[in-house]
Amino acid sequence: MRTHHLSLAIIITGLLLSLGLSAAPRLTVAVVVDGMRQETLDQLRPYWQQGGLRTLSEEAYQTTVRFPHIVYGGSECVATLMTGTTPSDHGIAADTWFRRSDRTPHPILEDTEVHGIGCELQRSPRNLLAATIGDELRVRYGQRAQIYSLGLDANTSILMAGHAADGCCWLDGQSAEWVSSSYYGDTLPQALIEWNAGTRRQELLLRTWTPRIDIDLYSAPTEQERKKGFSYTSEQLLRTPIANTMVIESALALQKQTHLGEDNIPDLLCLNLTTRSPQATSDQLCSAEQEDMYLWLNQDLGYLIDRLAQTVGIQNLRVVVMGRPLLGQNTEALSAARMPAQYFNIDRAAALTGTYLMALYGTERWVDGGYGQSIYLNRTLIEQKHMSLPQLQQQVAAFLMDFEGVAAAFPFIEAVGSVALANTVNKRGFGDVVFTLQPHWMLMANEKQQLDHVADTNPVVPVLIWSGAYQSFPTGITSATQIKSLLIGN
Repeated sequence: MRTHHLSLAIIITGLLLSLGLSAAPRLTVAVVVDGMRQETLDQLRPYWQQGGLRTLSEEAYQTTVRFPHIVYGGSECVATLMTGTTPSDHGIAADTWFRRSDRTPHPILEDTEVHGIGCELQRSPRNLLAATIGDELRVRYGQRAQIYSLGLDANTSILMAGHAADGCCWLDGQSAEWVSSSYYGDTLPQALIEWNAGTRRQELLLRTWTPRIDIDLYSAPTEQERKKGFSYTSEQLLRTPIANTMVIESALALQKQTHLGEDNIPDLLCLNLTTRSPQATSDQLCSAEQEDMYLWLNQDLGYLIDRLAQTVGIQNLRVVVMGRPLLGQNTEALSAARMPAQYFNIDRAAALTGTYLMALYGTERWVDGGYGQSIYLNRTLIEQKHMSLPQLQQQVAAFLMDFEGVAAAFPFIEAVGSVALANTVNKRGFGDVVFTLQPHWMLMANEKQQLDHVADTNPVVPVLIWSGAYQSFPTGITSATQIKSLLIGN
């Protein structure tokens, strides 16, 4: 009987392979790279004679995908990639949300029921409403599947980890140590405890990041870089290639200690890296230091792929590298093209809306505040006055339409049905009146603080899927919501 079952399994596996598919790889490595753009990969490809990006460009399935919702350059992108749903379903509309009770913004993953391990951040995935690929692995395989997430950003690391990960850690920019949340356990994984106390961490922190090639050989050095080059120490750790190296080497130490990918149960390792350099003001390539980030990323990814292929077997490994829009377009380039970026001051809009409602209904605080692309009305006062909330929402929406830069404004319930906003809005992330901005308009909280660097409402990001087991993947992948189904396979 056992021989019969074994033969049947071999036949099924052969059929899957003949279709360009296979059983789930033993180890999938999902990598989200902040700021990585397809046009930059294309531009720099001739520089990569070898390395991870060279391997991926030659051997990986490659596509570009759009996010079917408004992108603020934050957590919503990661949540969409990992859950296969949009903010209207997964609940993560941006990095922050406006809490009416104290009329202030709060981190979207803030959780006062947990505490930080090695840090003071209180974060958990409880506000993520949809299941990630890691969560589905846990349901399918129970504790036999191992799921870990390491990264440079707390929100990104947690959203990649999902609800059910064995461990989720991120690098603290001040201490340069791995930290975590008590949601995932009382301590860090042992490999990361050892890393924090080890000599390799100290060696990397003593590095000074300078150009790895002659400055004139870069494709887009600034005038300042041509004169003085660039030089950074660990004080700006999270925006240097040293941080990426720390993530890669720590991930390999974790794999060695936990034996990820060394049995027949699929495991998941999630990593968050960056191409954002200290002086970067957009995701577009416009400096030598940004280009140098890509050169180091190529080296680090190559090291990761080579080491894991040796450890778990090339046929058992899948690597998925995904871009995440972070800073958007280059505002200087827009200005040079006579399309200068304009700034919409949400605080001023909220104040003017409050003044407008006072003129109509009396001197009361009718507006709790403005945040993101929403105006939050004082619902408590409206209820006390026995007034119609829908009526006030309609009046405010009509009032906002007279503001320069506003493309459309809706009461929240109408925004849910709007084609432009249907996938974007959810009740946690938006207020009573929602508005959209015209192209190249960006949000500001005041005259000096810019909240939203992204000028594109539908940016394109690259996705590269490399597998040692097979090369054929479905064609026609166009939406970020489709990537989840490719992360683990069949």
